[in-house]
Amino acid sequence: MNEPKFLADSMLGKLARWLILLGYDAAYGGAAGRADSSLQEQALREGRVFLTRDIRLPEVAGLRMIVVRPEHFEDQLRCVFKVLGLKLDRARLFTRCTYCNRALELVPREEALPLVPPLVREMQADFRRCPSCQRMYWNGTHTQRTAAKLAGWGL
Repeated sequence: MNEPKFLADSMLGKLARWLILLGYDAAYGGAAGRADSSLQEQALREGRVFLTRDIRLPEVAGLRMIVVRPEHFEDQLRCVFKVLGLKLDRARLFTRCTYCNRALELVPREEALPLVPPLVREMQADFRRCPSCQRMYWNGTHTQRTAAKLAGWGL
């Protein structure tokens, strides 16, 4: 299977956000009023794995769908990784925008410094920017905390 892309229904927003943090292209169905059939059509059209908690959804020819049964988020993440045979790649952490889901672009340090808070300017960090919303990203203490959480979850 090629690099998986995901579309999560309205019940799995937190899972989608964490897949983005882990470097995966993961769209979120968002509005609870959007029909599941519409989300399934979008996932099929865009070549995405459809993630849902709804056990009553019919199968759609050609669509890879995972019914995520666990209730706890950490178990949901482990479920998706297990079903697809994914392995955590720490080099991918924080490589996508958590707002736009776009791949982040490296920004030269000189260009990034005026765009980040004063304390961050002192760090020896690589800077990345979302090409869509222009948000700036850098590795800080949150990176180590996230890695520790993932290790604690067995990923």
